[in-house]
Amino acid sequence: MNQVDWGALGFDYYKTDWNVRFYYKDGKWSEMEVTEDEYIRMHMSASCLHYGLELFEGLKAFRGVDGKVRLFRVGDNARRLRASAERLCLPVPTMEMIVEGCKEVVRRNERHVPPYGTGASLYLRPVMFGTKVGLGVKPSDEAMLIIYCSPVGAYFKEGIKPIKVALDREQDRAAPRGTGDVKVGGNYAASIYSGHHAHELGYSNVLYLDAKEHKYIEECGAANFFGIKNNTYVTPKSPSILPSITNMSLRQLAADFGMKVEEREVPVEELTTFEECGACGTAAVISPIGTIFDMQTGVRYDYGQEVGAQSMRLYAGLQDIQYGRAEDTHGWTTVVL
Repeated sequence: MNQVDWGALGFDYYKTDWNVRFYYKDGKWSEMEVTEDEYIRMHMSASCLHYGLELFEGLKAFRGVDGKVRLFRVGDNARRLRASAERLCLPVPTMEMIVEGCKEVVRRNERHVPPYGTGASLYLRPVMFGTKVGLGVKPSDEAMLIIYCSPVGAYFKEGIKPIKVALDREQDRAAPRGTGDVKVGGNYAASIYSGHHAHELGYSNVLYLDAKEHKYIEECGAANFFGIKNNTYVTPKSPSILPSITNMSLRQLAADFGMKVEEREVPVEELTTFEECGACGTAAVISPIGTIFDMQTGVRYDYGQEVGAQSMRLYAGLQDIQYGRAEDTHGWTTVVL
C-alpha cells in the first residue's frame, strides 16, 4: 500500500488482505476462521436472500498521532450488533467474538491502516446473514458472521463544509415498532428511492419525519440529526431511530463542554429556531447542514454556509480522541497496535 494516495480515497470498498468469519450451525458457533477470500458461497434458498435476515455494523480504526492504532467504541458496536441479531431472531454472537474478530481484522490488515495526518482511516464492516436453506418465512437457526475492512478517505476532502438536505414528507424510512432502531439492511433499502430523488435534485441527503404523524424529525439519511440553539444540543428521540454511537459520543462531549443536552421529540416547526444543524454518523462524524429544503411545501431553512462554532468544536473534540490527540477520559478507544 506504499503507493496509495490516501487523501484521494473515497468512502468505498478497497481490497485488503484478510477477513474473519464465524459460522453458526447445530446450536453452536464455530471458531474464528481467517481467510483471504472476498466471496461467499451460499445456497440460492438461504433465508437472508429472500426475507431480509441480514444486519451489519460500521466502525473505524485510526492511526494516532503517537503511531498507535485505535478502534473507536468497538464494544458499543458489538452490543448494537447483538441487539440487531436478537430482533431478527438470528443466533446472537458473543461480545468476545465480535470484539476479538474486529481486533484480528485490524492486526491482519495493518498495512492498510492509513497514516496519521491523511484524514483517512480503516473502516470495519461486521455483517451477518441468516443462511438456513428453506422456503418458509421463519427464523434462521444457521448464520454467518463476517468482519472485513477497507481503508476510507476523509469524508470532506477540502475541509468540513455544510451540505444541502431535502426534507421528504412523502416517503417514510421506518415504521414505529418496526426495525428502525436496529441496523438491518431493510432500513437502508427503504431509503434508496427518496435518496436517489434528492440527489437528482442536487441535495446530499434526505431528512425524514416520523411515519406515524409526520410531525417530528427522525433520521437524516443514514445518520442521526441534531440541532443546536441556546447552548443546547438537541437530537430526536424515537423508537424508530437507530441509536447512533457517534451521536452518543457527541451528546457526551456536548455535556463535557458545558452544553445542555436534550434527547426528545423535535417537531419540524422547530427547524426555524436552530442556530446550527447537522447529521452525525461513522462516515463523516458530523455533516453540518447549511440548507434544508422542504420538497412538498417549498419552505427553505438556511443555517449559513460556514460550519457553526459548536459543531466544529464537537467535531474536533471527537476526532482528537479518535486520533489520540486528547485524553480518552470515557474509555472509548481500544489500542490494537
